[in-house]
Amino acid sequence: MGPTYARPSGTRRLTRGILAGAAALAVAASAAVAGASLSEADAAEAKPKPAKSADAGDSAINGFRSVGYFTQWGVYGRGYQAKQLDTSGVADELTHVNYAFANIHNERLECFEANKGNGPGPDGSDGAGDAWADYGMGYTAASSVSGVADTWDQPLAGSFNQFKQLKAKHPDLKVLMSIGGWTWSKNFSLAAATDASREKFVSSCIDVFIKGNLPVIDGRGGPGAAAGVFDGFDIDWEWPGSLNGAEGNHVDPVNDRENFKLLLAEFRQQLDALGRKTHRDYLLSAFLPANPADIESGGWNDPEIFESLDFGNVQGYDLHGAWDADLAGHQGNLYGDPADPRPGQYSADLAVQNYLDAGVPAEQLGLGLAMYGRGWTGVTSSDPWSGATGAAPGLYEAGIDDYDLVKNVGTEHYDADLGAAWRYDGTNWWSYDSAQSVTTKAAYIREQGLGGAMWWELSGDRSGELTGALQGVLGTGKAGPVEAPEVEPTEPPDED
Repeated sequence: MGPTYARPSGTRRLTRGILAGAAALAVAASAAVAGASLSEADAAEAKPKPAKSADAGDSAINGFRSVGYFTQWGVYGRGYQAKQLDTSGVADELTHVNYAFANIHNERLECFEANKGNGPGPDGSDGAGDAWADYGMGYTAASSVSGVADTWDQPLAGSFNQFKQLKAKHPDLKVLMSIGGWTWSKNFSLAAATDASREKFVSSCIDVFIKGNLPVIDGRGGPGAAAGVFDGFDIDWEWPGSLNGAEGNHVDPVNDRENFKLLLAEFRQQLDALGRKTHRDYLLSAFLPANPADIESGGWNDPEIFESLDFGNVQGYDLHGAWDADLAGHQGNLYGDPADPRPGQYSADLAVQNYLDAGVPAEQLGLGLAMYGRGWTGVTSSDPWSGATGAAPGLYEAGIDDYDLVKNVGTEHYDADLGAAWRYDGTNWWSYDSAQSVTTKAAYIREQGLGGAMWWELSGDRSGELTGALQGVLGTGKAGPVEAPEVEPTEPPDED
């Protein structure tokens, strides 16, 4: 069997205990009514088109994308806020930010907002959301991107307002709402199951996040409150047709593959129809799996889905982790390691070639890079694939730690043939992306004609060492394949 290819369990880790001072928040009423569905004329005109970056409202630095995930829950225990992207200079080295994540309502099968924490068990994500982080939390002048404090009566606060301010300072930066993730992919299969459910789901997502019609919760929100914050959507369905996702996910092994393709086409159709009214282009991207079995079950490397997508980012990490507790090894090696005792010798390149060999345009692919490491303890040798006794201690959870912490552990090692970095302190062995491995992978991106890179997730490298290493290679010299249009000021979409 192949590796788990799991996302960090922190991909969707929301604990209500971290919402200090928010105990009085009420659970939201039903989300605002979804926008009207497409007319027949709109639908006929809005057929999926080849999503070439030059005509899709995309953004690029020297012809390459640098896409970073910003986690909804990171504003709590991690204390990571949008302002840090500005003050660190990282915002200047990014083209897109994917805001992680939006959930799908378990009954209505719509995008929504609520204040309800994840509970235990496979049904714990039902109805979960964090509107407080999204648009409820007030920011002081010191913590605000603009330097102006939020007031009690403004309809939009929280991270949404901070990203609106960040875009005002960095008008070429695109912000996408990422839907799903490891924990919140449970209801994708149901939402994608029929023509009617797909139309309803997509319409609701556009209504809430593009038109910005947020439900009023504790005085925040209202019609158009979040208009202009988001430039499109990132689809993070983990995984259509596959049983490798989180426990409790709805999976239809027979129909998910086709329904996934149709769901992306519905997003493309409705976004384009709205764009004709607002005179804007809206983006659609996806997080692409590395596991060959998951690629096959969902049809992820079918070139037809890239007629709906503007671009997708290939998972280039979590190829190995402490779920294999007795074997320390590479989690994001660029090339396969002949010494890897597991069948398959998995690598980021193997994943990328799976898409390229199927005919996916290289410029529509980004390579996923990790701003964290995966580690083991009880390791008696610095050599990869040595025995271990379990997961290494981590600040937030065992077996995983931020780049900012891993970079200081023990001694650094690097294998130039594999494009793999690791650190060892005599007991703990950590696989991670270093500035050196990022430089190697940036050269690979250029050589393969890829459209750029993606980062999970931005709080792991607060000073921008890794984004800087990427830009040191891709930000100069021959331009990449992404042709970004001239920047236009962000304006709220017109209502119907």
